[in-house]
Amino acid sequence: MINAFFLILQGNYPEQTMPSTKTAPVLVTPLSKTTASYRLASIDILRAITMVLMIFVNDLWSLKGIPAWLEHVSYEADGMGLADTIFPAFLFIVGMSIPFAIQSRRKKGETTGQIIRHILIRSAALLIMGLFLVNGEYIDEEVTSIHKMVWYSLCCFSFILIWNSYPKSANKRFVQVARLLGAGLLIVLAFIYRSEQNGQITYFSTHWWGILGLIGWAYLASALIVTFSNNNLYGLLLAWGIFCVLSIVHSANYTPSWLTIIPSPISGGTLAGFTMGGVVITRLFQLYRKQASPQKMLILFLILAGLLTVAGFYTRTFWGISKLRATPAWLFLCSAITIVAFVGIYWLTDLRKKAHWFSFIKPAGNNTLLCYLIPYFAYLFMSVPGMNLPEVFLTGEFGLTKSFLFALLCVAITGGLSVVGVRLKL
Repeated sequence: MINAFFLILQGNYPEQTMPSTKTAPVLVTPLSKTTASYRLASIDILRAITMVLMIFVNDLWSLKGIPAWLEHVSYEADGMGLADTIFPAFLFIVGMSIPFAIQSRRKKGETTGQIIRHILIRSAALLIMGLFLVNGEYIDEEVTSIHKMVWYSLCCFSFILIWNSYPKSANKRFVQVARLLGAGLLIVLAFIYRSEQNGQITYFSTHWWGILGLIGWAYLASALIVTFSNNNLYGLLLAWGIFCVLSIVHSANYTPSWLTIIPSPISGGTLAGFTMGGVVITRLFQLYRKQASPQKMLILFLILAGLLTVAGFYTRTFWGISKLRATPAWLFLCSAITIVAFVGIYWLTDLRKKAHWFSFIKPAGNNTLLCYLIPYFAYLFMSVPGMNLPEVFLTGEFGLTKSFLFALLCVAITGGLSVVGVRLKL
């Protein structure tokens, strides 16, 4: 059934020759135990599932002879595969987490100024990480004198040093030195970086911000809207509608020149539309929870998913479905898919109390950013001469099994590192 659904949406599928960075994890940190009343098991689990799928589809570059509906489609294609639904799901869950996180901070007594400061710092961190990882895609290994996977690993190691949530018992001088070491390493990497484009040697630059950077911009816009609107449902709906209109305007090439001063991940509408869609769903959830009407809420969510599906297929007739072109149809259809997934998981975990079924992937939901970085270290290990897997494990069903087990291994490693105090928190 899943196969058939994606075959309906399928377009032309290009070959991939390197680790994909086209999907990324949700980076809104779950609430602490002291604010458990503001936490949903279903959001944590949905985050964990999307993380496992992210690692899985990002590993498909290493395989051959696999179904085309699993992969990304080309820029020109009208369609999407499973891989094209993962990044928007992450964005949507980022939005779902924002109202809970801001509500928690207000309950702790933080002022609006303090919340805005936190939003700006988190967004800046995502932009920095996104820039370093995207530059790795264009690195000239010979001129820079660094192997691409070494670059990625050093960047990720620096991220851990800087943004690790060190235990309160940790020596303060040690923490300061670790963070300074991480920052210094990033500065050195940026200084020595070289890339060759069109026969010209270029230096460290923004390129397209990277996936983490795109998340940072979308998070920044949505979190500020939630903060300034004071979580007002009508204001949130209006903001979501504006982003949907911007997505349509962008696809129709009618974007006014004055909008170009706003970063394209926001002014384009689509990416911020995903996060604002998640915000609206959470706000509706909060209102229905007060009324103790989970059945009515789930029915409403399914109706909304149905309407978004209709909107998606209608707008497809104008601009097609495309992740790389960020079309409105991609926005509406992937939002609908994520809402349906949330409804199913919420019913199973929060209503039927089956959250323990997903305990084996819990680290992917609680320490998401670290889990996202683990594959970069693994690919460094696999780039060592003689470490290549036999051909049978890179082909067809055996290859898909390998990639799925690889995703679970990354989750297990994340869990082990969490136990010893490695937890990334922005």
